[in-house]
Amino acid sequence: MKSQQAVENNKKSVVLTIIGAVIMILLTVAKVIPSSKIAGYSVFVGIAFFFITEAAGKEKGSGSGLRFNTIPADLKRSGVIFWLLLPIVSGIITNIVGGLIFHKEFFEHIVGRADDLLSFDKIALLIFQIIIAAFGEEIAYRGFFFGKASKIFPVWVCAVVSSAVFAAGHISAGNIGIVIYDIAGVFIDSLIFTMVYYRSGNCVISTFSHILANTAALVEVFIML
Repeated sequence: MKSQQAVENNKKSVVLTIIGAVIMILLTVAKVIPSSKIAGYSVFVGIAFFFITEAAGKEKGSGSGLRFNTIPADLKRSGVIFWLLLPIVSGIITNIVGGLIFHKEFFEHIVGRADDLLSFDKIALLIFQIIIAAFGEEIAYRGFFFGKASKIFPVWVCAVVSSAVFAAGHISAGNIGIVIYDIAGVFIDSLIFTMVYYRSGNCVISTFSHILANTAALVEVFIML
């Protein structure tokens, strides 16, 4: 009976994962419509489906992709610290190269695409927003999109697709060269965050990496402006 129930739970989780991922992709694709504002809801859909699929699959404790009680142990897993810190380095290099190629316009673009989400004039609120935004995106794109889909499809496919969708969600109008370069950087960072999650199995850990990367990048941007 228990085995049969486990199979049913797994089927529900698979169906829900596919539905949730498709909705996230469709919402992100809506970004090509200039007047559309629904692309941002992709994150909320991912968060909702993360908890829905976890409940449907009866994933608790070590089986969950969101764990606070195993943070110390997860940080000690092979390669986690390296991958966790890598986005800081990649972000700094991306900004330096972007500045050399596109000059001040590149940094203005970075601030511009985040202006609707972050309060740059209020430091305390900005820090809170960076933490919340990173946590939400990690639950949606790493915990749900990659984490749940990688139980159904090849890991590398899920890593590339989830990162492509994540990067597409950060597209902002501007100089085409800057937009392409910026999104390529976001895509690479997303792959690294995915690796952090893959190694740790915990989107709290990938959130740490995301927060550190965003903070370092913004500090560098403000220095360059």
